[in-house]
Amino acid sequence: MKLVLKKSDSVVSKKLNIHTRDVPCLDAMWHYHPEIELLYITQSNGIRFVGDSVAPFFPGDLVLVGSYLPHLWRNDASYYTEETTEQVKTIVTKFTKDFLGDEVFKIAEFYEIKKLIDDCKFGLSFGKEISKHLHDDIVQLPTLSPTRQYIKLLDILDKLSLVSKEDRTVLSSSDMRQTTTESSERIDTVLKYISDNYASSISLDNISGVACMTTNSFCRFFKKMTNKSFTQFLNEIRIKNASRILVQENTPISEVCYIVGFNSLTNFNKQFKQIMGATPKKFREAI
Repeated sequence: MKLVLKKSDSVVSKKLNIHTRDVPCLDAMWHYHPEIELLYITQSNGIRFVGDSVAPFFPGDLVLVGSYLPHLWRNDASYYTEETTEQVKTIVTKFTKDFLGDEVFKIAEFYEIKKLIDDCKFGLSFGKEISKHLHDDIVQLPTLSPTRQYIKLLDILDKLSLVSKEDRTVLSSSDMRQTTTESSERIDTVLKYISDNYASSISLDNISGVACMTTNSFCRFFKKMTNKSFTQFLNEIRIKNASRILVQENTPISEVCYIVGFNSLTNFNKQFKQIMGATPKKFREAI
């Protein structure tokens, strides 16, 4: 997944771009862009990467991604087969920080919205009740006239700015905003390999070879680029996929363990509790 600076498809002078996507893998690469992005999933699931955050996404997933923060939504493998019947629908809203002008958010009345925009530099995920409450507003966005889109987006941002801290989650634990593409091709190759092969055995020697680096150099490189060790990152992807399966399917826990790439049920349970805060059994019972 190549980390690249992505330019908006819209005319350069346009400060707001809204469109609906109905194809899997919203972007083919880990990327960032100067615009802020509000992304709402109405259909499909998979894994999302925002900064150093790795988490499953479901219908109703609503995330605000700040400027220059690397991110990627990647659907499950089943979405990419020729015979798939899986449906995808996502509403993507990109806007510049000054989409209403340079001075608007300096006005005291817009303080909460300005704070929301500042806070999203690490990425913000909103709870199910919030996305459900805003569903009609967001779905309506692509159908409106340009003027109404600006007004409606301001209204949505106003509502999001008033959401309590309990109903929103900061995603990236560190500042991974990009201003350069240095080492981007290498991390792109590594992340794509991990996301495509996490269910198989991936040794440190394997992944170092993919990056064309020695194991010691790779460990330093990966930690610098993701703020996590390779083992920690791989375990998170596996466990977050496991949590999605536990939510959506009735697959026995002992089978989920092997489906996501663990070869020991004991280790799977240990890693799951460490990452998710509960054992797989208690996690499923709490749903």
